Amino acid sequence: MQQTKKTYTLQEATKKLEHYCAYQERCHKEVAQKLEGMYMIPEAIDVIIVHLIEHNFLNEERFAKTFVSGKFKIKNWGKRRLSFELKKKDISKVNINQALEDISDEEYIGVFNTIAEKKANSIKEPNVFKKKKKFVDYFLYRGWESFLVYDKANELIK
Repeated sequence: MQQTKKTYTLQEATKKLEHYCAYQERCHKEVAQKLEGMYMIPEAIDVIIVHLIEHNFLNEERFAKTFVSGKFKIKNWGKRRLSFELKKKDISKVNINQALEDISDEEYIGVFNTIAEKKANSIKEPNVFKKKKKFVDYFLYRGWESFLVYDKANELIK
């Protein structure tokens, strides 16, 4: 039995990607991957991406800001992790820096202090060194700056 892969006209693919981008902010790389998955030829991919940008379905600066705001507020990621994840999505340095600037230093440190205290209280480990290691690993993985993490670990865990 032969498997036929669904093919799309340029109009169909464009409509489908307008919905894809309207549903949630996307980056250029995600859109290109989606189109490749739909077996679109490179020329068609370029035409569709240009269309999406011109009609404001696709905006890398807006994507970066939404991504940073969401991951910071919901997942409590630090700036290093946010920057790293955006680089993986081929977002430009300019857009990454602009998006990170949207987080005020007060808010950033405030969130860090709040989750640091919660985390320090939740680690059930009698050994101080092991407790500190768990605390530090947790925050470094989430991309918080090491100087913040180590200072806080020494302050909260004695």
